[in-house]
Amino acid sequence: MSTPKESDRLAFIGQLAAGLAHEIRTPLSTLQANLQLLQEDFSEAKDDRERRALQRITLLLKETGRLEEILGDFLRFAAGHKLERRPTDLNRVVGEVLDFVGPEAQQKKVRVLKSFGDLPKVPLDANLFKQALINLVMNAMQAMPDGGELIVRTQKWRDFAQVDVIDTGTGMTADVASKCFDVYYSTKKTGTGLGLPTTRRIIHEHDGTLTVTSEVGKGSCFTMRLPGVGEVEEKQGETITL
Repeated sequence: MSTPKESDRLAFIGQLAAGLAHEIRTPLSTLQANLQLLQEDFSEAKDDRERRALQRITLLLKETGRLEEILGDFLRFAAGHKLERRPTDLNRVVGEVLDFVGPEAQQKKVRVLKSFGDLPKVPLDANLFKQALINLVMNAMQAMPDGGELIVRTQKWRDFAQVDVIDTGTGMTADVASKCFDVYYSTKKTGTGLGLPTTRRIIHEHDGTLTVTSEVGKGSCFTMRLPGVGEVEEKQGETITL
């Protein structure tokens, strides 16, 4: 959970980020527009010189798109969220996310398994939680480049609703796992290092927790716990271990 000082600091960062985004996005958009025009001008390259120019323009367009992605990820992390929490069927929300990622999972030869426990409605900002869960699910699939199993399980833990996202992927060393929520830390060549920090911030804003356990060559398990469940008779789902 975020402390008051941490919340104040993040709010200040969010204000700076909004101003920074405006200052960067205007010239970045102008740069992208002009590069697109140049790409069109050289689309029918007539000699090696023009073909080399087209390759460089295409590369520059790719890099400006990358800058736009990094800026967007930073804004999503830095901006504070005004939660609109309502009593929500958590299992339904999780099911909707799994339906959404189903086609991509099938394409990547990832088998999706789910186990839903008996939960009461949870105070939740469903849209923000979906963003957090999608981040975890996509991260899990990226950890299984050759396919595998994605297991998503819900259950009651004390007065919390718990969601486990388990993969049978490459796993992480203890050192990498300890840093995976750090801002700008990423082991991926194209990662911005903001996906997992953003996910953790969303869960913290719900007064919840996000933790990870992992083993190299065996897989990882990300666990979200959300408060507000209260007393309810728990219906045990199947037990799944890494």
